[in-house]
Amino acid sequence: MSRNPFLSTVVFLSFLLANVRPAGAQQNPNIHVVVNMVQLNVAVTDKSGNYVTGLKPQDFAIREDGIVEKPATFAEGNQPARSLTDTPQPDVATTPSNDVPGQIDEATPETLAALANGALVYILFDTSNYMYRGFVFAQDAISDFIRSLERADKIAFYSYSRDLNRASILTADRSQVLRAVRSTVAGDEAALYNALLLTLKDAAKNKGRKVVVVFSNGPDNSSVVPPEDVAEFAQDAGVSVYMISTQTAKLEPVSTAVFDRMTAATGGKAYFAKDWKDEQTAFASIRDDLDHLYSLSYYPKPNPNGGWRAITVELVGDRYKKCKVRTRKGYRPRPSRFLTDNNPTVGGLIPQ
Repeated sequence: MSRNPFLSTVVFLSFLLANVRPAGAQQNPNIHVVVNMVQLNVAVTDKSGNYVTGLKPQDFAIREDGIVEKPATFAEGNQPARSLTDTPQPDVATTPSNDVPGQIDEATPETLAALANGALVYILFDTSNYMYRGFVFAQDAISDFIRSLERADKIAFYSYSRDLNRASILTADRSQVLRAVRSTVAGDEAALYNALLLTLKDAAKNKGRKVVVVFSNGPDNSSVVPPEDVAEFAQDAGVSVYMISTQTAKLEPVSTAVFDRMTAATGGKAYFAKDWKDEQTAFASIRDDLDHLYSLSYYPKPNPNGGWRAITVELVGDRYKKCKVRTRKGYRPRPSRFLTDNNPTVGGLIPQ
C-alpha cells in the first residue's frame, strides 16, 4: 500500500486547524464528556459451526475492561429489540448524545424501533483494474445477495477504485440498488481502505445493527489510510465488517492477514473465493449470519480508562463451554460532543 506524504501532511494540518481555540476565547474548565449505550452484534455457534438459537439475556456475560456490564437491550435475529432496564447508566454524564458512533442514546422508543428493524447493510464493491476478470460474475453474486436480504431494513451499494462512488445510498428500494450494481464498470487503481473508512463513517451515522460487506479482488495500492485505523474506527462505530475476496487477493499475504484481522476484530468474517460459485456461497453464509445475530447493548459502568476498552462476551453455564462467541473486541470512547456549562460545541475527533 503506497502512502502519500503530502496528503497525510494536509490531513494533519486540517485536523490542527479544526481544533485550535482562537486567542482570547473563553476558557471553561467544566467540561463533561458524554458516553452512551454501547451496541454489540453477537454471533454464537456450537462446536460444529451451527448457530445457537434461543439464548436469553441472562445467558450472556458482558465485560468491559473486566468490569461486568448489565445488558440494556436484547434481540435475537430479526426479533424486535426490547429494553431490559428502566434506568440508564451512562459512563460520565447523564445528557444523551446521538453523535457518538457505536454508542447510542438511552433506550427510547425511537432507539428501540431502530434496533427492532433488520440490519442496515452497506455493500462495497471493488471496481478497480483488479476486477477486469470475472466482473460480470461478481455483479451476479452481489445481485443475488441483495435479492436474498429479505429481512434487511435498508441496503446501500457503493463501489470504489481510486475514489468512492456512492452508487445507491441507504434505501429500502431493492430495484434501485440492483440498478446501481449493473451500472458499475471496472477502472482505476484500488484504494480499498480509503473507501472502507468513508463507508464506515456513513454507516456510523445510523442507529441499529450495521454491517459492511466488502467484495475485493485484489490488494490496496492507493490508500493513504492505514488498515489498522480503519479497523479501529469500525470497532468504535460498532459496525461488523465482512470481506469476500478472490484468489487474486489471497496471493498477497499482507492483504490476507489484514482481511482476517479486520473482520475478526469487528465481529465479522473473511472469505476467500476460488470461483464464482464460492462467491455465491460466501454471500449466502453472510446472509445466514445476519439472520442469526444477537443484538445486545449496555451502558458502560464508570471506567477511568479513556483509551482502548476491551470487550469480552461469554456464555454462562457448562453446556455452552464449547460454543464460540464472535463480536467486536472493543472500542475507544470518542464522544464527538463536548458540553460546557453555557455552550455546547462539537468536537472533531470523529468526523461525521
